[in-house]
Amino acid sequence: MNDPIPAKSAAEARGALFHYLVLATIVGVVTGTIGSLFHLSLNSLQQWPMLLRSQLGGFLLVTTAALLTMIATVTAVALVRHLAPEAGGSGVQEVEGAMAGLRQVHGARVLPVKFFGGIAAIGGGLVLGREGPTIHIGASIASMLAGRFRLDATRQSGLLASGAAAGLACAFNAPVAGVLFVIEETRRQFPYRFDTYMAVILAALLATVMTQLIGGTGADLSMPAAEMPLSTLPLFVLLGCLLGGIGVLLNAGILRALALAGALARTAPYLYPAAVGLTVGVLLALMPDAVTGGEALIPGWVRANPGTFALLVLSAIRFCTTIASYSVGAPGGIFAPILSLAACIGLAFAGAVHMIVPSGTPVSSAFAIAAMGGLFTASVRSPMVGVVLTLELTGAYAVTLPLVATCLSASLVARGLGGRPIYEQLLDRTLTQAGANQPHRGVKEA
Repeated sequence: MNDPIPAKSAAEARGALFHYLVLATIVGVVTGTIGSLFHLSLNSLQQWPMLLRSQLGGFLLVTTAALLTMIATVTAVALVRHLAPEAGGSGVQEVEGAMAGLRQVHGARVLPVKFFGGIAAIGGGLVLGREGPTIHIGASIASMLAGRFRLDATRQSGLLASGAAAGLACAFNAPVAGVLFVIEETRRQFPYRFDTYMAVILAALLATVMTQLIGGTGADLSMPAAEMPLSTLPLFVLLGCLLGGIGVLLNAGILRALALAGALARTAPYLYPAAVGLTVGVLLALMPDAVTGGEALIPGWVRANPGTFALLVLSAIRFCTTIASYSVGAPGGIFAPILSLAACIGLAFAGAVHMIVPSGTPVSSAFAIAAMGGLFTASVRSPMVGVVLTLELTGAYAVTLPLVATCLSASLVARGLGGRPIYEQLLDRTLTQAGANQPHRGVKEA
């Protein structure tokens, strides 16, 4: 009869926890540093359209902008296709698949492609967000560490979640949203244990610290919003219902555009990315508010309030450019495009409310802020992340109740219409294309 295996001593357990939290510390610090450099590079590069408009005009301006954006788009797509096919798009679905053991995060090749490809695509003017690349970058750093120190499957998954949380926290200077993203969005893949949960919190905290040390403190999209009377809550519920339907349509549009892009790629590999790049470049010259990630444009829209009809037109164009930009397969996320599209819709909704019920109440900004959380929830189907992310981004805590009401109704309507979370659909599509019938190890060192 074999002797029973002795239980791990308390000292060994403490040592293992300490070692694991050290790895999470490295993930948070490195992700915050690289993510901040990524954002600073984008902030600098995104000034080129204004410089171009100051030097050129007319046909020459449109042609130059179109060619530059087309070259940037094709370059970003080529980097993905030739060096790291899994680096295209947001990357969130890849992280979730790896945490479930269905995909692999090849950190050493994903990180540089996500960084430089993201700079080319987002900096070139495509309607993409920076949060997807930073989430995938954080997971890439975690995957390399997990492979180097040969962590078991549970701790590998936990460290990948830490990298994802750190990436989102860095992208929007929003540590609580980063942690909640893991709790809510990856609830089926994340291994809930004391060590993994503490690692997620630690990584998100330190990534935000590095972000603030490098890029400064304060809400990224600080916007004033008056506290809304409880009597206005039904209006926010109605807004949420509208956004629930739009979110389902947006997700369906992205999936169909991806299918179209994939079909075209088999016969003319770069025709679709080139066409989208040219179109976005033309809009960048003629209608700059219709392209780029758009998060930096939101405060200006709130202040200027362009008018209901103009906002509806802008919403329709941004809806289409968001779908087209994501479907080319360049590195870039959908959080920022969703937030900017939602702000347009929220401001247009506020304008319609003013026309129907004239009032002096300054509600426009409140509707824009609530819409940001509502459309995010309708698409991603993580309502608490939508609430907290919006509050951390804007600092508009006075509209917490309307925001919660909007997110709740948006989530219920999206579910009622049969919509599925966008990342779940994207992961299913990836697994189908890869013919993934058997689970694979989720982390690979190189």
